[in-house]
Amino acid sequence: MKFTLKDYQNEAVLDVLDNMKKARKRWHEDADRHAFSLTAATGAGKTVMAAAVFEALFHGDDGYDFDRDPGAVVLWFSDDPSLNEQTRFRLMESSDRLWPTDLMVVENTFNRAKFCAGRVYFLNTQKLGKKSLLVRGFDGEEDSGIFPEIRPDLRNYTIWDTIQNTIEDPALTLYLVLDEAHRGMGTQNREKSTIVKRLINGDGGVPGIPVVWGISATVDRFNIAMDGAKGRSILPNVTVDATRVQDSGLLKDTIALDIPDEATGDFDTVLVRRATDKLRECTEEWAAYAAQQESGETVLPLMVLQVPNTPNHKEIGRALSTIFQQWPDLPETSVAHVFGEHKTQTFGEYSVPYIQPQRVQDEISVRILIAKDAISTGWDCPRAEVMVSFRPAVDQTYIAQLLGRMVRTPLARRIPGNDRLNAVDCLLPKFEKETVENVIKALREGGGDTPPTGRILINPIEMKPNSDVLETVWTKFVSLPSQIRPQRGAKPAIRLTALAHELASDGLLPDAGREAHSAMHTVLDEFIAKQSQAYTDKRASVMTVEGRTIIADLKSGETCDARFQADADDAVVNDAYRHTARIISPDIARTYTLERAKRKPEAEEDFEDALTEAREDVAALHLLENLQLAFDTEAKKLSDDWLDEYYSHIKKLPHDRQDAYRQIVALSTEPQDVDLARPISRFEPTKAREQDGSETNIPDYEQHLLCNDQGTYPAELNPLEKAVLAAEFGRDGFLWWYRNPNRPSQDSLGISYNDGGDIKIVRPDFIFFAEQGDEIVVDIVDPHGFHLADALPKLQGLSRYAETHSDVFRRVEAIAEVGSQLRVLDLNRPDVRKAISEATNAEALYKSAAAGDYS
Repeated sequence: MKFTLKDYQNEAVLDVLDNMKKARKRWHEDADRHAFSLTAATGAGKTVMAAAVFEALFHGDDGYDFDRDPGAVVLWFSDDPSLNEQTRFRLMESSDRLWPTDLMVVENTFNRAKFCAGRVYFLNTQKLGKKSLLVRGFDGEEDSGIFPEIRPDLRNYTIWDTIQNTIEDPALTLYLVLDEAHRGMGTQNREKSTIVKRLINGDGGVPGIPVVWGISATVDRFNIAMDGAKGRSILPNVTVDATRVQDSGLLKDTIALDIPDEATGDFDTVLVRRATDKLRECTEEWAAYAAQQESGETVLPLMVLQVPNTPNHKEIGRALSTIFQQWPDLPETSVAHVFGEHKTQTFGEYSVPYIQPQRVQDEISVRILIAKDAISTGWDCPRAEVMVSFRPAVDQTYIAQLLGRMVRTPLARRIPGNDRLNAVDCLLPKFEKETVENVIKALREGGGDTPPTGRILINPIEMKPNSDVLETVWTKFVSLPSQIRPQRGAKPAIRLTALAHELASDGLLPDAGREAHSAMHTVLDEFIAKQSQAYTDKRASVMTVEGRTIIADLKSGETCDARFQADADDAVVNDAYRHTARIISPDIARTYTLERAKRKPEAEEDFEDALTEAREDVAALHLLENLQLAFDTEAKKLSDDWLDEYYSHIKKLPHDRQDAYRQIVALSTEPQDVDLARPISRFEPTKAREQDGSETNIPDYEQHLLCNDQGTYPAELNPLEKAVLAAEFGRDGFLWWYRNPNRPSQDSLGISYNDGGDIKIVRPDFIFFAEQGDEIVVDIVDPHGFHLADALPKLQGLSRYAETHSDVFRRVEAIAEVGSQLRVLDLNRPDVRKAISEATNAEALYKSAAAGDYS
């Protein structure tokens, strides 16, 4: 793969491959057909996951413990040829093992008896329609009539013949991938629905495809169709947790909605001017960020003007005039449209050309895009950061769907501490306070083309770093350890080699790869030396196949057997070698084999023989006890040592490079520490909506690390939080406070906890900075109730964190209200931590002697 997969993507690929392995085995052994789905929100990277699956399917992947299927054929089916073309391009963009010749579009001229193994074939609904050349003349057509259609000249096989022959070939396995599965299973288009069901169930002599994999953001219709499938078992569906997609940084954190305060009036021009200012500010912010990072990553943001399906061309022309008046430096040639008419449109005095939706992201000269609804299935434009919708208030679904196509982050990662560059601005001149709630509801519910969203704010204001905060406080802030989720199936050897590659790429340790391999070769040498006799025996067992010969006397009916031994062939040795490679990684297995071959006495005369013998040496390794434990321990130790040694150098690298190391740190089965990022920009609301629909001002507080132009910070606090804040303000030496964001941004301090085997992250409410002597000290104070089911696991996570980081924080305290009294658990005290570890109930802890009164 050209990309490093996110943790949730890796886990989904593992689960998909597990289903495919089972389905393939059961098809070839028992002719059982299976189906399953992958459900992942828009923006989760479904095509990237599919690319990783196809690489493993066609080539095998020791990292996923998956052997290749030599007869694998994939039929990728959707109802849109342009969507297929986008998918094909993204697969090539993601994979370094899938070649263009492996990704074949089935054209009307296609004419083969069977599909070829090791390829993905792209088909769409129209190609299987009754009038398509690909199906004309198929004998199994039900309504062919007295005079069946004649096959086109020179066509020996229809596409249905090809599908049937492929399914019936025992050396092949046909996998059907239904892309955007929810679009083909309904009843709105009877022909589409019939075609999909025919592929699944079979018809007209053509059997159903053995393995069906549905990919979509919404697969309810697919699952319903599978319930009625003929003779097909359903494997466990693979579902990607939407919160983990949001956590990954692939989606923007905030959607800021601007609406008029007044209930009546024409606000189009006002909000178009405001949108233009936002586009200019985004452009300047991205340019400043690119200059600061010196990484060459530049983003030219784009504004979308969303208009009704029957647009008023004069009104659009007035909007364009407003834009160019507000930003005179913006060229008039920077406008394009994506209307269905596919031709130049005239809006007032402006002639605006058509552009294909899939070209918008890369055509950076386009800065203003005029669109109607969701543009097209599968379309997205990460650099679209501002939207003005002239849709009326009844069209909230179309607005939510188009916003859903704008929420991918332009650099496929979160910009640390910068809400401005992690946000989408949506301006709704036709909406007011009541009707905008419908847009918020559609965004929060998600589903279909609408991905999960982080915060949705109405008329927010931007907070910047407080100019009164000393640099020593910020230095302390960015040194605080935050924790990130572990990854299921992470392997220390993969983590080590990935780290070595990055260190070498950045010139921090030019020979890191060689040093990493050399160190692990030494580990393996020492491991073998400690078990030399056992290793000799295991190597001999690899090279020998034992069996029994059973002799039956047909006359007497008696049987006897005799044991035999035979030399192992290459297939046996290769299988054993793959077992070892899965433990020590294929890369290290390869270099260790070469290293051992060079040491062989016969290497100078016959290196091929030495290499064969060395491969047999490595093949035997997996049979030794505790190889995995010993190898992983040393690989982890070396990678941890290097991360510590080069920590200060890594911190000086651009953000994209720091993010690469952050992902490597996360390649662990245990939660890992990472630094906080300094917040640069944060959006906060200034008004709260009450239950009766009225609005109230959110209180402002002083001495926050971030502030508005007046030096205050708006914070919507509950009574418990207000009481804690007031108490902390009154402590000797108090300097500053920080409202820790309850979201997965790099400027939010996270602490891991175990909730029934699932590792989650809790984010304490407050971080306080105080002066003690000549030092800046830090306190974590977390006011929380005990009514939630995970209250105790969170306390236990905080307790472990306090113990591990006792040298970092002066105080780590958890506070709850018991009756009318505030009670505190001091997590720096060993006896309190012991009580928490042994507790079965959070409420009882606050009532026990382990807690004290908070004041």
